[in-house]
Amino acid sequence: MHSSRANYSVLPVEEHEGDNHLENPVKFPKRALGLIVLLITTLSFGLAFLILGGSVAVSPTIETENGQYSNAFRDHLTLTRAQGDEYFLGVGKADITGPVVELNFMGYANLAQIGTGLRQRIYARSFIVGNKAKPADRFVYMVIDTSNGDTAIRNGIIEGIAALGSAYSMYTTENIAVTGTHSHAGPGGWLNYLLPQITSLGFSQQSYQAIVDGSVLSIKRAHDSLTAGHLSFADTTVADANINRSLWAYLANPASERARYTDDVDKTISMLRFQRSDTGKNMGVLAWHSVHGTSLLGNNTHVAGGKYPYSSRNDSAYVFVDNKGVSSYLFEKAMLNDASAAPGFVAAFSQSSVGDTSPNVLGAWCDDGTGTMCTLENSTCGGTSQACHGRGPAFQKVDLGVSSCYEIGKRVYNAAKALYDSFDLVATPVQDASVKAYHTFNNMSFYEFPSNGKTLKTCPAGLGYGFAAGTTDWPGAFDFTQDNNDTNSQNPLWVIVSSVLKAPSPEQKSCQSPKPVLLDVGELNTPYAWSPNIIDVQSFRVGQFVIIVSPSEATTMAGRRWKDAVAAAAKSITTTTPKVVLGGPANTYAHYVSTPEEYGIQRYEGASTLYGQNELAAYIYLSESNMKYLASDAATKPPAGPTPPDNRKNSLNLMTGVVYDNPPLFKKFGDVITEPTTSYAHGAVINATFVGANPRNNLRLEGTFTAVEMVVNGKWAPVRDDGDWFLVYTWERKDGLLGSSHVIVSWETESYAVPGTYRIRYNGDSKTPVTGTIVPFSAVSRNFTLS
Repeated sequence: MHSSRANYSVLPVEEHEGDNHLENPVKFPKRALGLIVLLITTLSFGLAFLILGGSVAVSPTIETENGQYSNAFRDHLTLTRAQGDEYFLGVGKADITGPVVELNFMGYANLAQIGTGLRQRIYARSFIVGNKAKPADRFVYMVIDTSNGDTAIRNGIIEGIAALGSAYSMYTTENIAVTGTHSHAGPGGWLNYLLPQITSLGFSQQSYQAIVDGSVLSIKRAHDSLTAGHLSFADTTVADANINRSLWAYLANPASERARYTDDVDKTISMLRFQRSDTGKNMGVLAWHSVHGTSLLGNNTHVAGGKYPYSSRNDSAYVFVDNKGVSSYLFEKAMLNDASAAPGFVAAFSQSSVGDTSPNVLGAWCDDGTGTMCTLENSTCGGTSQACHGRGPAFQKVDLGVSSCYEIGKRVYNAAKALYDSFDLVATPVQDASVKAYHTFNNMSFYEFPSNGKTLKTCPAGLGYGFAAGTTDWPGAFDFTQDNNDTNSQNPLWVIVSSVLKAPSPEQKSCQSPKPVLLDVGELNTPYAWSPNIIDVQSFRVGQFVIIVSPSEATTMAGRRWKDAVAAAAKSITTTTPKVVLGGPANTYAHYVSTPEEYGIQRYEGASTLYGQNELAAYIYLSESNMKYLASDAATKPPAGPTPPDNRKNSLNLMTGVVYDNPPLFKKFGDVITEPTTSYAHGAVINATFVGANPRNNLRLEGTFTAVEMVVNGKWAPVRDDGDWFLVYTWERKDGLLGSSHVIVSWETESYAVPGTYRIRYNGDSKTPVTGTIVPFSAVSRNFTLS
C-alpha cells in the first residue's frame, strides 16, 4: 500500500504550538580479508569518518499598507518577474530508507552502531533546471539523506534513469550530481570502495538498491513535474548552528586572509527558489549551508533519560536524518499550509563548506570529571583524545544527541524560513536563459598541473595518523591524536600495521609530506580498490548562478578560496555578477580538502585530505580550466577521463540475511504484548509493544511500519507515520534460534497534537521458516485518549 507521502502530506510544524486546529488525515497510500581486514576494522572503531567523517540575521520584514503589499514591494515584485529569465523547472522527492536493523550505520565507522529501529524515513530530493529553448541543456542536483554521494550509487542512478526510456535520455553522467546531507546515522553497506565498507561487513545489495530506486524515483517525479518557471536567489545567516571544530588549523591560514571574514566558519545560507510561471506558486527551495551531520552521536545505540525513557532497551539505535533532514522536514511541513507553496513543495538543505564545522556549538569538553575544555591544539584531555567530546545545544538531556539534533535543524530552518518569507523583497533573479553542465573524471594519482607559474603534483590517496584520532564530534580509538605529524610519537604497533597493509613508496611519502601516511589506501587494490584515486570533476551553471560539485568535504577556508577562484573565472561567461555555491560531498567520496596551511597542521581534516597538500590547488585548477564548458556558446564537452572502478559486483558481503521469523509460543504476529494505558496528557510518551518480524523482509518504501490513527468524523484516519520525527519504531530480537522479535512503537506526543481518541498501528512482514515466503500483517493497539 503506497503512502500519500508521494505528495508530501505531513503534519503542521512544531512551531504551531497552541494552534487549535484539526490535523489533516494522511493516507498511507571471497569471506576472506583475514588479518588485514581485522586490523583495519579494529583501527576504525572510532575513526569517525565524520564522514568519514536561534540568533538569525535576515533581511527586513515586508511593510504593508492596510493589509496589502506596499507600493515599493509591488514594484519590486514586478521588476523581479520582468528581469528573471524563464526555465524548465522540476522538483521531486522519494523514500530511500534501507534496512533499519542489523546493519552498521554509515559515518562514524563505529562497529557497535548497529541499527535496531527508525525515527524518521530518509529521502532523496531532486531539482531539475532546463533551458526552454534547448531542452537537452539541463541538470539534476540531487540531495540524499546519506553521508555522501558515491560512485556505486551514482552508477546505479544513471543506469536506472536510462532504463526509464528515451523520454529521460537527456539525464546522463554529465548532468546528474548526487550529493549527501552528510548524515552519520543512516544505514551503511552501499559504498563502492573497500575502506568505508569494512565496518558494515561489506556491501549490502538491499541497502544500496533502496537508495538507488528512491533516487531514480525522485528524478522521475521531478521530470514529470517540469513546468516553465523562474529562479531567484538570496542569502541569510544563522549565527548559532555551527562552530569550527579545528580552530587551531584554521588559525594557520594567513591573518590577512582571515581578516576578510567575520566568522571562522561559513554561517551563510544561500537559497535558490523554484517558482512556477503560471501560478506564481513556489515549487521548492534548494539551500546550501555548512554544518556537519554529527548532532546524533556515534554511541547512539542506547536511548535513556530525558524525554526518551527507554532505559529498558538494549542496543536501541534509530535511523535518523540528522540536522539537515530536520530542516527539510520542518520546512516542507510549514509549506503545507502556506499560500505561496505549490502542491508537492520540496525543500532540500545541501552541505557547503562543511569540513571543519560542527553542530556541537557549546564547544569541546573533557568528559573526565575535570570540567575543563579540550586542548585547542590537538583536542585532547590528559594527552589522549578519547575523553574529548563536543557538546550540542541540548547536551544536558543525555539523549545521545536527539534533542540537539532537532534544535540545530530547527535553528537552520528558522533562518531559512525567515528568508523565504521576505524573499521577493531581497532576492536576485537568475538571468540569462542558458543552462550548462559538464562532467569529467580525473586521476589524482601523481597528477601534475600548472599553478602560478609552477608545476604542482597531487598524490595517490593516503590517510594520516590524525585521521585515526577522529574529531571532537566523535574521537578515535587507541592513542592517536590530531595535530601530530610525527610517527615516532604514535604507538609503534600502528606503524607496523601500516607497513603490513602497504608501506608507502618513497615517492608517496615525499608527495604526502608533511603528512605521515598511516593508510596508503590509494595504492591498496586487494581484493579491490580501498579508496578512490579517480574523482568526479563537475559544475553546473544557470544564468549567473554557478554550482561547484565537490567530491570532498571542503574546510571553511578551502571553500572560500575555491568559490572566489570560480567566481573570478565565471565573470568571463556570465552577463551579470556570478553567484557561486559549493555543494558536496558528491558523486564519489574523496574525504576532505583543506588549505595547504591547514594540511601542515595535520588535524583530522588535513590528515583526511587524500591527495596531498596540493589537492585544493588541483581542484581549483580543474574548475578554472573547465569553465569554458559552462559558457553559453559552448558546443563541446570535456573528455570523459579515466573510468573509476565499479566494485558493485565484486564487493565482499559478510552480512547474513533474514533466515526466518517465528512468533513466541501461543502468540501470533501482531499480537499486542504491552498495551497503552487508557488516557494520556500532552507530552507523554505512549508505547505499544507487538509480536514483530524482521523489517528487512520488506522495507516498505513509500509506505510505513508505524502509524498513529485518530477518530475523525466517526472513522479512523492516520495522522502520524514513519515520516514524523516524534513517532519511533524499535525492533528487538528476543530469541535468535526461534526467530522471535518484538516491535515497540512510541509516540512522543507533541504540544500541537489534537485532543481525541487514538490507537497505534504496526505493519509488519514475516518470513516463513520453510518456504521463505514473505507474509504481510497489520495490527493495532487498543484505543486511548489524549487530552
